[in-house]
Amino acid sequence: MQRSYSRLLGIIGKPNTGKSTFFSAATLAAAEIANYPFTTIKPNRGVGYVRTQCVHEEFKVKDTPRNSICLDGSRLAPVELIDIAGIVPGAWEGRGLGNQFLDEICRADALIHIVDASGGTDCEGKSCKIGEHDPVEDVQFLEREITMWMVSILKKDWSRIARTAEADKKGIAQHLEDRLNSLNIKRVYVNEAIRKADLNVDKPATWTDEDFYRFVDNLRRLAKPLLIVANKVDLPYAQENVERIKKLEYIVIPASAEAELALRRAAEKKLIEYKPGDKDFKIIQPEKLSSGQIQGLESIREKILKTKASTGVQEALNTVYFKMLDMITVYPVEDVEHLTDHNGRVLPDVYLVPRGTTARQFAYIIHSELGDSFIYAIDARDKRRIGEDSILKDRDVISIVSAKKRA
Repeated sequence: MQRSYSRLLGIIGKPNTGKSTFFSAATLAAAEIANYPFTTIKPNRGVGYVRTQCVHEEFKVKDTPRNSICLDGSRLAPVELIDIAGIVPGAWEGRGLGNQFLDEICRADALIHIVDASGGTDCEGKSCKIGEHDPVEDVQFLEREITMWMVSILKKDWSRIARTAEADKKGIAQHLEDRLNSLNIKRVYVNEAIRKADLNVDKPATWTDEDFYRFVDNLRRLAKPLLIVANKVDLPYAQENVERIKKLEYIVIPASAEAELALRRAAEKKLIEYKPGDKDFKIIQPEKLSSGQIQGLESIREKILKTKASTGVQEALNTVYFKMLDMITVYPVEDVEHLTDHNGRVLPDVYLVPRGTTARQFAYIIHSELGDSFIYAIDARDKRRIGEDSILKDRDVISIVSAKKRA
């Protein structure tokens, strides 16, 4: 399978918050989707999809997708998700599955934190009376766990690192980037975190423990962006807790992962018409549903879809990739007149790439040889030539002209 260029999204949360249900819902494909060769190998990995409007309607052509799916004008591009081991207080010290949890966070480019908005899961991840636990504490404890874990990594040999940085010409940012290499943290995040913490880059040995924690906490927010999914939003106390969580200055998506999973399972069996993220569904085989099942579906419509406009699962995925990671969609073709690849497939692929990607960088994303031999690109909309440093826009359709292609 040829994957679109993407980032890895980690799904985290305590036991019993609905984390596994969210992961199952996000990675369960309806029949039309499941027939495509998008499968994963590892048990805690899965393929979800971001949903965007397909360009085929604008160009008035019938597309034949290869690395993605087009359903009723919506292009579903695959993204990889990792179901991160349940976290409990003290994970950064190795408690529970702490080491596994933190190792998996290393790989993720962004995180979705599933919290039980109803307050029915205590700090240890055990079920309790609805409204008894404060979900705001769950967000704050996760912040502390990740920050303290990063502090523990950086604090090792800190005195030596600080002295070396003051003595050589590399600077503290370079030394910190080297130390954090395994966490996939770039120097641009290190520099910005230092700036936000208002620290003296020339005298890192003078940083206090409070300075150090403030720097790392800023670094965590920058390098591992976090979205909060306030799950079980249909239960009592949930809505008022959602408003309180929003005050923590995170993006918060109210959700019912259980409702989304039920809708996707019904769609998979062709009992209803429903695409991930739809505001409603249509029952198409009522004779195959029991009265209880129909009542359950109607309850989802009334309690979730009519009040929240969606179950929140697809909205969460789209928000992470398109807003937080600021990615765009680009469609590569070989023939700009017919919008086809070399096999005649129309608009076969869509790639998710970071905003600001240039034409040549995009060529490298497709294939290293295409990037090495890049000459220019052609915009399929106006047939205009664009150079290697031209910045691509969302929903661009372009053809890469290379020396290799001409040979």
